[in-house]
Amino acid sequence: MRSLFLHVGAVLVFCGMWGAAVFAALDQGWGHSALADAGDVAGFEQAARTLAEEENAGNVSFALIEGGEIVSEFHLSKGEAVGSESVFQVASLGKWLTAWGVMALVEDGELDLDAPVSDYLSRWQLPASEFDASGVTVRRLLSHTAGLTDGLGYDGFDREQDRQTLEASLSRAADASPGKDGRVVLGSEPGSGFAYSGGGYTLLQLLVEEVSGQPFPEYMEARVFEPLGMDRTTFDHARAIELGLAENFAPDGKAEPFRWYTALAATSLFTTSGDMSRFVLAQAPGGSNPVLSGQTITLMREPHAAQMGADIWGLGTMLYASNNAGGFIIGHDGSNEPAINSAARLDPATGDGIVILSTGNPLLATKLAGEWVFWKTGNVDSLTFASRLPTALAVFAGGVILILIGAILSLVVRRRRSSRGPKEL
Repeated sequence: MRSLFLHVGAVLVFCGMWGAAVFAALDQGWGHSALADAGDVAGFEQAARTLAEEENAGNVSFALIEGGEIVSEFHLSKGEAVGSESVFQVASLGKWLTAWGVMALVEDGELDLDAPVSDYLSRWQLPASEFDASGVTVRRLLSHTAGLTDGLGYDGFDREQDRQTLEASLSRAADASPGKDGRVVLGSEPGSGFAYSGGGYTLLQLLVEEVSGQPFPEYMEARVFEPLGMDRTTFDHARAIELGLAENFAPDGKAEPFRWYTALAATSLFTTSGDMSRFVLAQAPGGSNPVLSGQTITLMREPHAAQMGADIWGLGTMLYASNNAGGFIIGHDGSNEPAINSAARLDPATGDGIVILSTGNPLLATKLAGEWVFWKTGNVDSLTFASRLPTALAVFAGGVILILIGAILSLVVRRRRSSRGPKEL
């Protein structure tokens, strides 16, 4: 019996060692090569272009930033040509800019980061629950730690006239993504942990309207976009049509109609790679930022949410990976199936960054941005980690199976030898 326990213990140790090795390989990017040598900007741009040409099924608008300046860009299309001023719908990337609009109200003294949002709302309130809604604050909504459990995800509407009011959408979004019931509710203790909430940003959209007294698109244009010179960026779908939209493609290469949204702050920003580059550059060292103070920008980059022991979210911005300088690579991604994927990254220490807007491939922008993070820092960013996790789990499971098979065979051989007893001389 003691021998069996030792055998089982050894198996568990080997499984643990194998799991640690697989996790380390995933976390550290073992076996993955950067697209170019460190510092080789031209090499990275060419490798990124090649990858995009191979995987593009629609439109791509790409800008590479070094030291606070745009140093290269390229644009690809399966239809009408696109460029740096072509307008894309960019899904959740808009949450990053929404956060700027909210923090501007904080700087103006109109909002308290840590006051209950219910203090500012008259048009809608969170439904009663077993948890205390006074813990739902602006800070927690921005960092997805408010305890909202909607997990939204909005699919949008076919026609403008199908859109709900903000209040109706918060009560139950008719365009909730598959598997979500669409209700924005307080399902866990505020501040107890991270839970991604598109509904939280729809609530912030309502908050901005209530406090500013303006429709959300108008407030964002006057307070954020115009001061930054982002004159081809809007949350107003009708205005985006007037500006002229780049074609929207599905992965099969067919044109995909644009969707209309009630949840503008969460998922319906329209912008260009040129304007998004201006937004990124405003946060780079020495950049001109007429919207927010340096102190506020620094606060937004500080960790406010963690998962699996890793800091992953600030106030409205994702923390993708260490920048090896005491801070993080920051930014946001956007993805709406089946057509839209967008990504932007910035290293605040160097002013290096990247912007990719795309349609037709649901992961191309995120993939290129992750490659940029690895090229710049040697670190695997959080979304790349998440995308490779299923493969890593499969590798781990395969290794465990092999260890168990080896252990069983070893046990069988030992028992057969034992049953034969010593050989007679």
